[in-house]
Amino acid sequence: MNMSEQIQDQFPRSVRVIEHQIIVMPDGCELSARIWLPEDASESPVPVILEHLPYRKRDGTIVRDCMNHPWFAGHGYACIRVDMRGNGDSQGIMHDEYLEQELQDACDVIQWATEQAWCSGTAGMMGISWGGFNALQVAALQPPALKAIITVCSTADRFADDIHYKGGCLLGENIGWAANMLSYSSRPPDPALVGEQWRKLWLERLENMPFLATTWLNKQERDDYWKHGSVCEDYSAIHAAVLSIGGWHDGYRNTISHLVENLDAPVKGIVGPWIHKYPHYAAPGPQIGFLQESLRWWDKWLKNVDNGAEALPDYRAYLMDSLAPAPWYDERPGRWIAEDTWPSERIVDKEYSATQDDNGQHLLEHNSIKHAAELDLLISSAANCGSQTGEYFPFTFGPELPDDQRVDDALSCCFDSDILSSAHNIVGAPKVSLRCTADQALAQLVVRLCDVMPDGRSSLISLGMINLTHASSHEFPKRLTAGDIIETSFHLDQIAYQVPKGHRLRLSISSSYWPFIWPSPVQASINLKQASLQIPLRPEVSDGDECEFEPAVMAPGWEHEVIRPANSTRERYVDESTGLHKTRIFNDFGENKDSDHQLVSGSSVLEEFEIHPDDPLSASVNIRWEQHLSRDSWDVETTAIVKMHADEKWFYITGLLSASENGQTVFERDYDEKIQRRFV
Repeated sequence: MNMSEQIQDQFPRSVRVIEHQIIVMPDGCELSARIWLPEDASESPVPVILEHLPYRKRDGTIVRDCMNHPWFAGHGYACIRVDMRGNGDSQGIMHDEYLEQELQDACDVIQWATEQAWCSGTAGMMGISWGGFNALQVAALQPPALKAIITVCSTADRFADDIHYKGGCLLGENIGWAANMLSYSSRPPDPALVGEQWRKLWLERLENMPFLATTWLNKQERDDYWKHGSVCEDYSAIHAAVLSIGGWHDGYRNTISHLVENLDAPVKGIVGPWIHKYPHYAAPGPQIGFLQESLRWWDKWLKNVDNGAEALPDYRAYLMDSLAPAPWYDERPGRWIAEDTWPSERIVDKEYSATQDDNGQHLLEHNSIKHAAELDLLISSAANCGSQTGEYFPFTFGPELPDDQRVDDALSCCFDSDILSSAHNIVGAPKVSLRCTADQALAQLVVRLCDVMPDGRSSLISLGMINLTHASSHEFPKRLTAGDIIETSFHLDQIAYQVPKGHRLRLSISSSYWPFIWPSPVQASINLKQASLQIPLRPEVSDGDECEFEPAVMAPGWEHEVIRPANSTRERYVDESTGLHKTRIFNDFGENKDSDHQLVSGSSVLEEFEIHPDDPLSASVNIRWEQHLSRDSWDVETTAIVKMHADEKWFYITGLLSASENGQTVFERDYDEKIQRRFV
């Protein structure tokens, strides 16, 4: 479907836009909102849909806002897009993500909205990523008017499934996200909206800017900090109806299954082949009619329309066909499948055991052996293992998907199955159980499940990891004692993937995975004693199993002039003089001029990762963000630079935040912190 076929500019109700609605919080802080609503809403009131974000409605999310909110408004809803306090055109300071203040502000906005003449008294929340997170978290607070939410690419567990840690391992994206937010929140309000107070608000914001890299790195166990905002702590607190959506190429792919399985409230899940984007324009295709699917949800739970939304299958997923590994796909072949209930009783675990003999290492079905085989294998991966993993959060900024896994397989301990005599539909979360010893106090293991093609190419199906200090508990990790037996089981990421007849399965285990996770301080030697695998298999797809969606549609979108086109480059290379393996990622997001209010906005980021295969302490990250805003004679820029490296006992993080107005520096701050390596 081409873009012209997706655009809809005629709606059942005419739409008007309020560009800058001030909503005063109980403490006096003024939040800025953009509101789309039907022209006749005062005569015929409508429910409200809130999206509450720190990403700047004026220029940050304007592209997707213009695709989504006018469409919903034209179908009978008031859409409120709020800049969270401390961001965009709102007052106040944001000290961290998902704090009680943020969630209470959302509740207060909902309360304000229901008191307006154009509101019918019911409310929903929606959002992708941050907005998906806080929609769940606000739902758990049960504001009376909130009857439904749509949460896209979000998490129910901030420690296990967020951008900071995975399996207790420190994600490389933790430092990347900290640099990102330092840059995002450093930008000023727009003087055209807030007037003369813009500079005062900006300088207050800069003076109070948190250095979140140290906040998050200090939290190396699953304590109360991470439990806050993790709705998995009490699923029963959510009473609003929940539509959860995600993508197999997104870092938050597990949430959909967790919510559908555990919520008592009405809940449905959809997972497609997508990256970290809304599914009516996400890649890889096929896209779906997300707006129509959402409208059915809103109509059912906010307007009490009898449209059958509650009777839809609990879990709809895109079963991806096997595809030769590549760092990007425009389309992903496969088919949509539906499960009326989830977990599905027809999905059955198939068990495998890792074995070794004189002919090598194998992955054998459990029915061919009596129990998990004894092993005696040393795993001590080079520190550069993991170069083919792709991005944790692909955003369509170049070749971001996992490439041929043979490069990393060669640095891992691998077990191959026999050639499959029939296709395997893997639907769910594979599970691994490991028994091992380690010779260091800190060590970690990464497990990948791969699809090995007849020509030898290896395509990533799913992965998982465990910080071995967390083998028994994420809340109470323990440093390791050399030689002690470690037993642990954990799930790999959820997936729906068909491995064809004639292919093999490969279980690949490594002790490093750079730059996806930060390496242990010493290259540990891990003796693998046992390894077993459970794969959730679904029967062959039949006609009655499949489902379909309406074609993707959207509102006409943002009218703007491109001043500098976007551009992205990625390169991996070895510095021959030092032996360092380097990854350099440059994303220029371009510069654009709004056709209405004439604001020019642009940004870019350079990320550099490096490591020596023989020295995990050589790992370092250097990130530089630049932001630019201008209109007529007004011109501001901010620069955020964050760097991190480590020795055996400490992480060292430095930062620089600077801001200029019309070429003159108005603010500059240096950060210099060190954090103890307790468990990572």
